[in-house]
Amino acid sequence: MSSTANPGSTAYNDRRTAATSGAKPRVPSSRAAAKERPISSGDIVPEDSASNAPQRSTTSHRVNGYSRNTTERQTARLQSQVTTRERLQVRTKSPIKSYAVDGNGADAQRSGLQERGQTSSPVAAIAPIPNKEKVALPPWKPQASLVPHTTAPLASRISLPPVASLLPAPLQPPPLQQLSPHAQELSILDDLLYVLMGFEGQYIRYNESYKPSVEQERLAGPSFRILPGLDPSLGDLTNSVLKMATYYTALEAFVEVQSREEFGAINHALCASIRKLLKDYLVLISQLENQYITNESFSLHVLHLHTLPTNHMLFQVYTLAQEILKKNALLGEDLDESIDGFDDVDNILEQLREGGVLVPGGMTKTMCKGGNVLRLLTDRLAYMSGDPAARTLLQTLLRDASRPYMTMLNEWLHHGGIKDPHAEFLIKEQKSIRREKLEDDYTDEYWEKRYTIRDPDVPPQLEAVKDKVLLAGKYLNVVRECGGVDISTEVHDVPKSFDDPRFLDNINGAYAHANSSLLSLLLTTHALPARLQSMKHYFFLDHSDFFTYFLDLSASELKKPVRQVNVSKLQSLLDLVLRQPGSIAAQDPFKEDVKVQMNDVGLTKFLMGVVNVRGIDQDDNDSSNTAEKYRTPATQASSTEEDNAMTGFQALEFKFSVPFPLSLVISSKTVLRYQILFRYLLSMRHLENQLLNSWEDHNKVLSWTHRSKEDRKLEMWKRRAWTLRSRMLVFVQQFTYYCTAEVIEPNWQRLMAKVNGHDENNDRGPGPPKVSRTVDELMEDHVDFLDTCLKECMLMNSKLLRVLSKVTNACTFFANWTHRLSRELFPADRSLVNTPAANKYIAQHFPSHHQYHHHPPTSTSSTFTSNNNNSKNTPASTSSAASTNPSVPASLSTYDPTKMEWLDDMVNKYEDNFNKHLKLLLDALDYFAATETVALGRLCAQLSTAGEKGGRERLVGAGE
Repeated sequence: MSSTANPGSTAYNDRRTAATSGAKPRVPSSRAAAKERPISSGDIVPEDSASNAPQRSTTSHRVNGYSRNTTERQTARLQSQVTTRERLQVRTKSPIKSYAVDGNGADAQRSGLQERGQTSSPVAAIAPIPNKEKVALPPWKPQASLVPHTTAPLASRISLPPVASLLPAPLQPPPLQQLSPHAQELSILDDLLYVLMGFEGQYIRYNESYKPSVEQERLAGPSFRILPGLDPSLGDLTNSVLKMATYYTALEAFVEVQSREEFGAINHALCASIRKLLKDYLVLISQLENQYITNESFSLHVLHLHTLPTNHMLFQVYTLAQEILKKNALLGEDLDESIDGFDDVDNILEQLREGGVLVPGGMTKTMCKGGNVLRLLTDRLAYMSGDPAARTLLQTLLRDASRPYMTMLNEWLHHGGIKDPHAEFLIKEQKSIRREKLEDDYTDEYWEKRYTIRDPDVPPQLEAVKDKVLLAGKYLNVVRECGGVDISTEVHDVPKSFDDPRFLDNINGAYAHANSSLLSLLLTTHALPARLQSMKHYFFLDHSDFFTYFLDLSASELKKPVRQVNVSKLQSLLDLVLRQPGSIAAQDPFKEDVKVQMNDVGLTKFLMGVVNVRGIDQDDNDSSNTAEKYRTPATQASSTEEDNAMTGFQALEFKFSVPFPLSLVISSKTVLRYQILFRYLLSMRHLENQLLNSWEDHNKVLSWTHRSKEDRKLEMWKRRAWTLRSRMLVFVQQFTYYCTAEVIEPNWQRLMAKVNGHDENNDRGPGPPKVSRTVDELMEDHVDFLDTCLKECMLMNSKLLRVLSKVTNACTFFANWTHRLSRELFPADRSLVNTPAANKYIAQHFPSHHQYHHHPPTSTSSTFTSNNNNSKNTPASTSSAASTNPSVPASLSTYDPTKMEWLDDMVNKYEDNFNKHLKLLLDALDYFAATETVALGRLCAQLSTAGEKGGRERLVGAGE
């Protein structure tokens, strides 16, 4: 290969200028004639369509539209001076008139030449038209215009020239059949030098089916045809070389299209790299042109040999470009696949926010950019790994195309920011999600959805470490928002491409640094362990002396219906209690973050809605009739009535506010779990207090403490009531002990060990460098702790939750019933009724209520007794009885023999209800302990004592 000719680049520029300023096709070139004969300095070349051909290394001086071309070139191999095709335009002594090229243009031009005694070249001359066949032809005036701007900065703005098939007949070259084989080869070589640069030749033209104005056809590349009459041997060589012209033309169109703004920085970098290759390709064409002009032995076969490596290179780039265009749906492929993208609601909403239009194919048009381009390059590189030349080429393209991606990656890893205007990076940022929403947003979208991975756009080089890349940037982003990262500093000495040996070390190092920075910020600066310990005091009632005092002060307010509770008053009482000197809460630095609030939804109803994803329990419809007969009087209200009947004790919950970034660990979802456990423990604590109050009544109220010597049946009934109350109290205490001492406390100790970094089993898998603890693991451990507590406390199992709710409801209703029953026992005791001691006690502790009915429980007992029994509840002697004490109601000072039947019936129903549901609970615990949660086995053993004890006491009572 000879050295590059000096005028190579100038020749290319002249050729482009000439091609865009006039008709693209050319008349027979005088370059072939220059190879056959020397041109004298006085020869004049007519200015016809041949003027559209590029003038290589030519200095022009025009006079009235005509120029005289003279050329002198001295070769190294010839000692004599020869004239070559290099032409010099000089000013003539006499101005020459210009002639229009029309129907008679050829004759006018020829007559002008004859006047000056000059003749045109035999190759370039056009056969004269006989006068009898001359017709008026339209003037051949091709024009160029400027096309509108595109987002591709280096795209050509000159309109496309007309194709050669539109040339008028006078401008057509002589047929190939009239030329000798040597002249054919010279003509074809001359054409190829133009065609290889994207121009049509005299004998090599576009196929008639090719339309340069259609972008899809330009991207696919033109197909060429050779005018008939060429020697077959020359035709085979020419067709093999023409493939390179197709690749070059298609790649030029590819670079212009893919350089548009919407295709992203990765495509832009790839196009810049391809543009460098095309520049080297044009340098090769200039060298071949120099050889064609200066080397007489240069032939078509030599041209073919010199272009083989470049042909292979262009083929590889062309194949890659076609794959990218297919991914971008720019080659006319079916776009139906993009319609499925409407299922991605998040992306559609994000595009609408950015000003997109919701039309079919407009919002979800497939586009190959960013990581997809790098994936195609990587896959192509792996496929062509056995071809050294292709491997080197593709490695260069991948290296150049990955530079913008590596810039974005380093910005994310070392600054926690995303500079991705074209949505190419593997991390997607939802800018609409801000950290200010953490306090109000239940789903905690800031951490989970603010930054996500675009899985289809992840390059293969980052597939194994994409989670580390995501977490490293997320950690650093949090630290940056807290003022811990200086984003103004530039990071130096970082890898710039994927093939850099420091590539993985850079990611692992950035991940370790970001993790340690955020852990230090959470554990040290914001005191996360102290925050968690504070939440344990308030939500799990740990060292809850302050909470007992709070319940005592707010009991009158919490007994009201939930809609009547004064939350401001409760908040004032809580603040007073938390600041009480001597309590644990007084020393808590985070007591200001605790607030009181009311929940309008019952705990059981809420949990059933969470557990049952269907929202409606299908089993209730089938078993409604069976369960109805086991319900106690107070359990027959509808769910709506239950919500309206909720008291402050059932709706009370705490709200705990934490600042950012602690809100990432103690998020609203985790606070919700704390609130569920708190309401559950509070309900058990309140039920225990109710049963204890019932025990106090049984030991203080005269109607319970008086031992009747006349009515043995009443004394046996009292023993049954005491036994049932004792069994219920044992059940509640054992269950509370299990939830606090055997579930929450052990799991809490394990959590704090992990938070403080003392977890011995903390082995999360291999991976250099080894990071002992990560923030995501800390968040996961916190949520796992709460989920484990909810599961082992039976709050995440619908069957256990349903049965447990029935047992606790039975205990609650029995405690309330026995408390009201203290007054109704006086007329049931024959030896106590209407005695001075009884009347005095009633007057002091049970003031008269005129609105109180004779039988308060009658309205609720109608479900369990027949209408005949209800008629017996009113004794015949009531109207004649009179109280000796006017302050004592007549219903309490008169003996009622039917009262005992009603009491015995009610106790039987409560016993049957409690025993049935307790047995169902124990059976369910035994089953789930063997299948799901082993810890439930301990609870089953503890609660069985309540059932066994009750059974023994009942047998003893029956025997007596």
